[in-house]
Amino acid sequence: MQRRALALFSGGLDSILAVKVIQQQGIDVLAINFTSPFFGCSPILDGEPVAAQYARRYAIPFRSIPLGAEFIEMLRHPRHGYGSALNPCIDCKTFMLRCAGALMQELQADFVITGEVVGQRPMSQRQDTLRLIERDCGIAGLLLRPLSAKYMKVTIPEAEGWVNREQLPAIKGRGRKDQMRLAAELGVDEYPAPGGGCLLTEESYIPKVKDLLEHQVVPVIRDFDLLRTGRHFRLSETCKAVVGRDSSDNEKILAAIAAGESTLRWLDGASPLVLLVGEPSEADLLQAGRILLRYTKAAKGEAACVSLQVDGRRSEISVLNNLQEDELERFRI
Repeated sequence: MQRRALALFSGGLDSILAVKVIQQQGIDVLAINFTSPFFGCSPILDGEPVAAQYARRYAIPFRSIPLGAEFIEMLRHPRHGYGSALNPCIDCKTFMLRCAGALMQELQADFVITGEVVGQRPMSQRQDTLRLIERDCGIAGLLLRPLSAKYMKVTIPEAEGWVNREQLPAIKGRGRKDQMRLAAELGVDEYPAPGGGCLLTEESYIPKVKDLLEHQVVPVIRDFDLLRTGRHFRLSETCKAVVGRDSSDNEKILAAIAAGESTLRWLDGASPLVLLVGEPSEADLLQAGRILLRYTKAAKGEAACVSLQVDGRRSEISVLNNLQEDELERFRI
């Protein structure tokens, strides 16, 4: 009877190697790529996610699955806290493994594998945290980390003979030489450069996430997706402005507008699109108009006509183009 494993798959070298090592033992592997607004969302030049490209290159069956509202709730209240930034690595990995475990019956899988390496990451891949994650993920015993399995207790797949433990590598630590050597042996000749890949560790992105979590009671995936687009300004406790940087941003903002939300444009020339998220007051509208004009060629110190649109209804407001740079920075998130 051929066994099947589900692999948590990022498209990085470690996840590729974990899959190939298990495939070598005659096991069918399905790569699962969980995505969120923070990771797994970066396209390559042809618009295809990195993980999908590398799965295809190495003939790995692949499925992409977006994480939803429960993932956002975990981000708000991680049981084990955050890393050096806003990254809840332990809870995030536990969450994804729980999701994989929930898919096992539907996808007729016998166990789950990951590309984790003991000692590679300071928060989520220490021996103690790896054991903690296994304890809490709901599939203890059916979770195999093939690259470092020899440094961990024997799992059910090994004990039952589905996987030959002796044929697994013994990799640990932060270096990459062992992985690169194994890659050459397995014919893995192309892979992404190492990197965190999570926006929750990027300095420019973290303040936007914190602002969203502080001001929005029930944020949805769209709200986090918007954080990757445009410039963001906090106008009041109930409203923020998202200002497009270029035509691409304008198109993304246009596609993201929800019912009842307001947009602004300058009428007399090239203009960014401004989206007001929340409940704008009249003062917020005027402030957003001033910020908008700062990114146009409207005459300084003079009033300009700005188009206001809500649910297809358009009106015009007069806004004085007098915003100073220091004032602009006070609003910037």
